[in-house]
Amino acid sequence: MSKAGHILAIDQGTTSSRAILFDGRGRPLAEARREFPQHYPGDGWVEHDPSDILRDVRAVARGAVENAGIDVASIAAIGITNQRETAVVWDRATGEPIHRAIVWQDRRTAPLCHDLVADGHAELVRSKTGLLIDAYFSATKIAWIIDHVPGARARAERGELCFGTIDSFLIYHLTGRRVHATDATNASRTMLFDIHAQDWDDELLRLFRVPRAMLPRVLDSSDDFGETDPELLGRPIPIAGVAGDQQAAAFGQACLTPGMAKSTYGTGCFALINTGETPVVSKNRLLTTVAYRLNGKAAYAQEGSIFVAGAAIKWLRDGIGIITHASQTDDMATRVPDSHGVYFVPAFVGLGAPHWDSEARAAIFGMTLDVGPAHIARAALEAVAYQTRDLMEAMAGDWGGTINALRVDGGMAANDWLCQFLADLLNMPVERPKVIETTALGAACLAALRVGVFNGLESVSDAWGSERRFDPRMEQGKRDRLYDGWRDAVERVRSDR
Repeated sequence: MSKAGHILAIDQGTTSSRAILFDGRGRPLAEARREFPQHYPGDGWVEHDPSDILRDVRAVARGAVENAGIDVASIAAIGITNQRETAVVWDRATGEPIHRAIVWQDRRTAPLCHDLVADGHAELVRSKTGLLIDAYFSATKIAWIIDHVPGARARAERGELCFGTIDSFLIYHLTGRRVHATDATNASRTMLFDIHAQDWDDELLRLFRVPRAMLPRVLDSSDDFGETDPELLGRPIPIAGVAGDQQAAAFGQACLTPGMAKSTYGTGCFALINTGETPVVSKNRLLTTVAYRLNGKAAYAQEGSIFVAGAAIKWLRDGIGIITHASQTDDMATRVPDSHGVYFVPAFVGLGAPHWDSEARAAIFGMTLDVGPAHIARAALEAVAYQTRDLMEAMAGDWGGTINALRVDGGMAANDWLCQFLADLLNMPVERPKVIETTALGAACLAALRVGVFNGLESVSDAWGSERRFDPRMEQGKRDRLYDGWRDAVERVRSDR
């Protein structure tokens, strides 16, 4: 560290907005959090009111500083991390959104995406963006908004409207409408950004019918995003670090060299592996994305998504009632010596990477009369590890190098039994950090680098610390037998079998 100073991290998520104040060594001091409403105006449609998000972000930023009891003058910078792919379109002059934000989960543009694939555009999009054509990403959301709000397309062409992911919308408003910018990680999730040229791509803009005049300037992840209006915290504070949530988590986990990997366990699971300065094209339908960009130079990652992780535990509680609290699964898993041959494939909304089978459906196999709730709970936890191994094998096959350890975070990472089973099944160490809020920490680290609170990537590594390491201890034959059983179960639920 080159100088003292606090960093305020704003973590704007899908269901809540949080702010965490960190000291100059990356240690959390205080936080504030608010949940906000979700809107479901149609089947498969998910929207947020950007005004709700902006109101709550301002409130939690002030709340975290107040809870820490520090002088605002000691805050050196602000870092922002955000739910990715969610699209906002707003009036450049007034800052007012012209429509609710269309959330990353929203599926209204899936038919258009299917048509684009059928028309042969998949390889163009993949080669430039590293992404699969899907309603998940921002491009088709933008076109939907400006096509469905009267007069919006013409206004967008004239430069009267702005598009941004949530980070960009927040930057615009927190700087008093002076800065319209995003960072390279968020840009790389729009399906409009050439990750090789590191710029918006005119061919993609034509394909998705998005006017260039709407787009934000793309900056490094650690960069000058302007200063906040004094009304936010009483004095202007530089916004100096921005990254999408999963990239921020990888940065906060100090996955800074090729082969370092992290996996975040929440409702679903997102795994990223740093692949270095060259983007790796996946043969296993993983996504290629920007991990971070510093000093104009991008580091790349491969990403795999598991649709159902913690959601399977929630189903045990709310769907079939065999638990009343998620924490019970740890005790239940240790109460039985094994799952008694039960495999739970939680494909409630299809299978994610590397299978990408949206028509697959959940199933439990191996049920006998002596199977009880503990066996099913254990099988649900085991399924998280099996799916993680699917991703790790796909990543290792694409990258060709060795993954020496997996760093884990998210709510499920607090489960000791799951972490140990992960280590056993992957045959690699699993490391759980001292600061479990790695997404906010990553945004804080990016900001700290820009303003000199951190003086290099070694400071980011110093800010990371292991709370516990789980080393593999399972015999190889057993590991192989368990995983073979899982692969057989997955084949049984595949829609194309």
